[in-house]
Amino acid sequence: MIEKDYSRNGATAQRRMKTSGTSVAPWRRCGRNSFFVLLLLFLCVPALNAQRAKTERFDPDGSFWLHGTPPNDFSDFGGINLNAKRSRHLPQPGLETNNGKRYRFKSLSVKQERFTFTTMTIAGVSYSFSGRFLKGGVYAAGNLDDETPVLEGTLTKFRGGRQVAEAKLQFVYFGGT
Repeated sequence: MIEKDYSRNGATAQRRMKTSGTSVAPWRRCGRNSFFVLLLLFLCVPALNAQRAKTERFDPDGSFWLHGTPPNDFSDFGGINLNAKRSRHLPQPGLETNNGKRYRFKSLSVKQERFTFTTMTIAGVSYSFSGRFLKGGVYAAGNLDDETPVLEGTLTKFRGGRQVAEAKLQFVYFGGT
């Protein structure tokens, strides 16, 4: 079978012989290109997934209660409350003691790799914390139980501006009611 093929300029018709239905050359080219496209995808997908994981939303809003028995110096400690959205279902932001005192945050930095705060001073007492979250994601949407720690760090208590207690602690998550 003879086919006519027109050049891009459309000026001259060229003849070529067509054998057994289709030409093999385009498939060779396609196969080679497909190989490189697949190789490129194979190499890029892990990088894209890593980038997506880095940009995944992180939202730990909720309360964090001490996991286990508190050390004697922190027997009055209740929990840490994060409530960036000012939800009515969550306690006001700050550190809370068992006797109902709420120490508002004086400084606060919330990132998964580094969570720090200092509190305002009430009756000469203030607190600071430096730690990290053990999980990413949106805590309120997750199935977090009250036995698995999701936050760890060092809590320090000050009285009259002097450090009176320090402990490495772990915390579990409570998302409110």
